[in-house]
Amino acid sequence: MYSILRCFLFCFPPETVHYFSMNSLKFLCRINFFKKIIAKKFQYTHPSLEKKIWNLTFKNPVGLGAGFDKNAKYLSELQLLGFGFVEIGTITPLPQAGNNKPRLFRLMKDKAIINRMGFNNDGVQAIKYRLIEWRKNNSTSNLIIGGNIGKNKITPNEDAWKDYEICFNELFDYVDYFVVNVSSPNTPGLRALQEKDALKKILENLQNINQQKKYPKPLLLKIAPDLTKEQLDDIVELSIKTKLNGLVATNTTIERNKLQTDKNKIEKIGSGGLSGKPLTKKSTEIIQYLAKQLNNQIPIIASGGIFSAIDAKEKLNVGAIFVQVWTGFIYEGPSIVKNICRGLKNE
Repeated sequence: MYSILRCFLFCFPPETVHYFSMNSLKFLCRINFFKKIIAKKFQYTHPSLEKKIWNLTFKNPVGLGAGFDKNAKYLSELQLLGFGFVEIGTITPLPQAGNNKPRLFRLMKDKAIINRMGFNNDGVQAIKYRLIEWRKNNSTSNLIIGGNIGKNKITPNEDAWKDYEICFNELFDYVDYFVVNVSSPNTPGLRALQEKDALKKILENLQNINQQKKYPKPLLLKIAPDLTKEQLDDIVELSIKTKLNGLVATNTTIERNKLQTDKNKIEKIGSGGLSGKPLTKKSTEIIQYLAKQLNNQIPIIASGGIFSAIDAKEKLNVGAIFVQVWTGFIYEGPSIVKNICRGLKNE
């Protein structure tokens, strides 16, 4: 059924389709009859899928990666589709429009997407108040919400730590965990913050604030798949030193190797982060390396090329504790969570 719908939707620009699809789902979910049907069709629960970590209970290990629900507008709808957790953002202190359109591109032959969104979001204040309202109206919800935070494009790198601090403080009471995003390729200079000294300043500052709270929140770091072995070793060392609670591996890649899509089309699209199937192997290798170097001391959330239960099992088998989908959700449709959970339950 979804494959037919996808053929129709893929006739239109990706960003337009994204908002059309989610707003249509939001409209349907206002009608109790359709809401019940959607929940029955797409949710899958089993005691074996539940996992407790960081004093949080995840109903299943399948989450939605940051960048899909940037502004926390679709939490109820995504919960109905069965996600165990949803990561909102990336959120910046000030609202920003992001990069010029078009900025989202499908590579259908590769089951991939290239994006150069540029942290387009409504800003931390608007998202904070949206979360307050959602929490008030969904007090019994068991959906885990992560806050993916970043810096504004206009903020120089030497002041980046201030932007992360603002987002951390404003969202602290309204998200369940935080992810520091210094790995998007779509904000100029952002990936330079992955270098040891710059990253240390950001993480140590956030942890100092965090540890002064009565109930500190889990603090995670999202890393790029394009890091060298030496850079990964620095991440490992810094993760232990700053007592990070977890890593998200990985963000999108700037590589364009071994793609089936015509080279002229790739060149015409231009810059941006590549996600989807071409990232599967690279992401798995990085997770395996990190898990080994960390001796599984720090949990890893796997992201990158997860389309099926087989993909999810592969990530979990090399050391991840959870998986996040994004591009797989676009290509496989709303049944992806149920299909992955069913496959993991049968393991």
